[in-house]
Amino acid sequence: MSELQPIVLNEEAPDERVTWFADIILPVPIPRMFTYRIPRVMEEMVQIGSRVIVQFGSKRILTGVVGKLHNDPPKKYNARYILEVLDNNPIVEPVQIRLFEWIANYYVCTVGEVLNIALPSGLKLSSESKAQLNPDFFSEDNQMSLAKVEFSEKEKIVLEALNEKSSLTYNEIGELLQEKSFYNTIKSLIAKEAILIYEEVKEKYKPKVIKKLRLSPSYARNPDQLEILFGSLEKRPKQMDVLLAYLHAVPQYQSASVNQVGIAKNQLMDRNLSASSVNTLIKNEVLEEFEEIVSRFETTVPTQEQVFLTDYQMQAKQQVLEHFQHKDTVLLHGITGSGKTEIYIDLIQEVLNSGGQVLYLLPEIALTTQIVLRLKKIFGDRMGIYHSRFSDNERVEVWQGILAGDYPLVVGVRSAVLLPFDNLSLIIVDEEHETSYKQFDPAPRYHARDVALMLARLHHSKTLLGSATPSIESYYHACHAKYGLVALNQRYGNAQLPKIELVDIKLERKQKTMREDFSSVLLDAMQGVLDKKEQAIIFQNRRGYAPFLHCEDCAHIPKCQNCDVSLTYHQYARELRCHYCGHHEAVPQECVACGSTKVKSVGFGTEKLEEEIQGLLPASRVQRMDLDTTRKKNSYELIIESFANHEMDFLVGTQMVSKGLDFDGVSLVGILDADRMIHFPDFRSHERTFQLITQVSGRSGRRDKVGRVIIQTTNLKQPILYKIIENDYLGLFEEEIHEREVYHYPPFVRIIRLTVKNPDKRVVDLAAVHLAHILKDRIGSSRVLGPEEPLISRLRNQYLMQLVIKLEKNLNIKAIKAALRDESVKLTKEKAFKKTNVVIDVDPY
Repeated sequence: MSELQPIVLNEEAPDERVTWFADIILPVPIPRMFTYRIPRVMEEMVQIGSRVIVQFGSKRILTGVVGKLHNDPPKKYNARYILEVLDNNPIVEPVQIRLFEWIANYYVCTVGEVLNIALPSGLKLSSESKAQLNPDFFSEDNQMSLAKVEFSEKEKIVLEALNEKSSLTYNEIGELLQEKSFYNTIKSLIAKEAILIYEEVKEKYKPKVIKKLRLSPSYARNPDQLEILFGSLEKRPKQMDVLLAYLHAVPQYQSASVNQVGIAKNQLMDRNLSASSVNTLIKNEVLEEFEEIVSRFETTVPTQEQVFLTDYQMQAKQQVLEHFQHKDTVLLHGITGSGKTEIYIDLIQEVLNSGGQVLYLLPEIALTTQIVLRLKKIFGDRMGIYHSRFSDNERVEVWQGILAGDYPLVVGVRSAVLLPFDNLSLIIVDEEHETSYKQFDPAPRYHARDVALMLARLHHSKTLLGSATPSIESYYHACHAKYGLVALNQRYGNAQLPKIELVDIKLERKQKTMREDFSSVLLDAMQGVLDKKEQAIIFQNRRGYAPFLHCEDCAHIPKCQNCDVSLTYHQYARELRCHYCGHHEAVPQECVACGSTKVKSVGFGTEKLEEEIQGLLPASRVQRMDLDTTRKKNSYELIIESFANHEMDFLVGTQMVSKGLDFDGVSLVGILDADRMIHFPDFRSHERTFQLITQVSGRSGRRDKVGRVIIQTTNLKQPILYKIIENDYLGLFEEEIHEREVYHYPPFVRIIRLTVKNPDKRVVDLAAVHLAHILKDRIGSSRVLGPEEPLISRLRNQYLMQLVIKLEKNLNIKAIKAALRDESVKLTKEKAFKKTNVVIDVDPY
């Protein structure tokens, strides 16, 4: 499957006795594995999937993973030795390596780039630069030379410290000299050959260790000795309190084994005991202090045994199983609130009972909050959770837990497809249409849904795709029998689909009934929600206070200094911020171009809506959920818990509020700025508008209440809005699939986008034209569109030009991808385009 070929590194004086070699995957963007020699003492230790330490280049020390073992010595070069083997057992499964190679080939990247994002940072070694005295320089034979060297006061301070301490890190030297610019001192000492610099390699992952206490064996095994001890402590009441508290918490007389387990020291100290008395008992060998490695995750005992399916859910589940008899992939098309999650849970239980593993993919971290709480009640500690908000150490523990078999069920976001499964039986991709499954930067630019399909194929397992609004491609494959198709058109229980209505804000502005950015209809409905003590979700897919500031006198708009975009106004942070590179600056008091004070905000984001609601409805309690309010680890959970407990009346949010959240009290959804989504310059704009509005509308009326959805628009005649009102997905599909066939878009063609980058605008234009000319000659001019400037033509001080490649399905796609890679590399090697970079993105939309 893989085209990856190992290359080798030169090594002096090979050891003739060693005959085994390993091809190592290194987490660097190099297109091949590197061949290293296995020392004889390590021959039985090195296994496929094990981590090893190797030297890469002249100075770098890297953690690699063994991808292949063989006994073919390199023909042209001698290979360097593996320095160390880190694992007794492999941490990467052989099937994972096959998946990494497939991703590298399909998405035109390197297997090292795949490994780099797959392996948790905690499993990669870090190297830290340290300084030590040069023993040759300070030797007795060199005393005469040493006397001739003069050292500055700062250099003397460093040398004296190194004489007392064997080594110092760069940071320790900086603290010692109490200055930031200490590198010149280090550089000078190196030049005088007084010190040596070396790299100390450290394991990043650290298990969580707690201190525990237990009764010393001499007292635990001998009740008489314990009685004597009590007598001796009569005049030491604080020590007596400690001992009694321990025996109360650890009843070792009932079971001798419980004393061996002991009690956490901080748990005992929570009883307001004397710390010095505890330490005295430890010193006198009455109590024994020891350390224990514990999980970073709380232990959860299942409180719910199973989920009961309704008749129509059971029927849908049986249809899924019937399709699985003949097909590897099934699309479950269930309207919002139809109970797809209950079907997932029932299928998961069957797989786990049969000894298999399950991967449950979700597009957003926000989605995991409610679903995880629900799944924990059923599956308890058999379920692992994996997403980017976890710390490095937490992700390592999940990785190791899967290898150990502790987590047969894993719930995670897109990176979870890269975990070390060895017995995967079912993959569930919930909300399979979501763009969050696509990785845009850095490489590999993979789509988790498509990688999940390949992962299932490698494991000979099944994939269930679920969505209320499937992607056009997935529904097309289901209609053409590539996937099985199961429809779930009835909401769970007595719930009905919400009533959707349109409001003409152009007319309301003309009649002057708009208040701020809210129509009178929406505002009245929100007041009704307050009166009935219900809740509402206000959806605006743009964060910040306003998209930009505008000078009314000279029309100047503040722009990012690094990107070709306007700066978004964030009122709460009192700054202008670029949402692409992160640049931020203070809000100007006057126009920087003309000095006018007539600088106004234009448009609105979630921040402004939050402020407006609080002004228009003073009695309301408003919460905002967007990227700015959910940066902290548990922020999602806190906001969702607050809203679920009816501590808030209105939840204002971006697309985070549209996915999978289930709140009993929500009776109204307001959708603002729908026109921007509809007219976005993308061939998927109507599809994504339908998906997004349908999904967020589904948050309304989730029980026996009929929900209400109000969409504000300037054009009541837009056909896509009526398809949303009628929940006419088939009508959308038929219209979209016809247009895509006529204009050659997926699923009828494969699209690859090449983005040419350079700090110089003239150079990037020339490079893009040059690359387009070559590619048109190689693969056909009709298949290469562009070059042209993208919507945003400069990002992070790099000018951009794009080429779009459209390829028919019957072509040799693999050969064309190789040609794209080769020509891109050739371009960047030309002298005129030396600083140019070409990014290849397969299936970019």
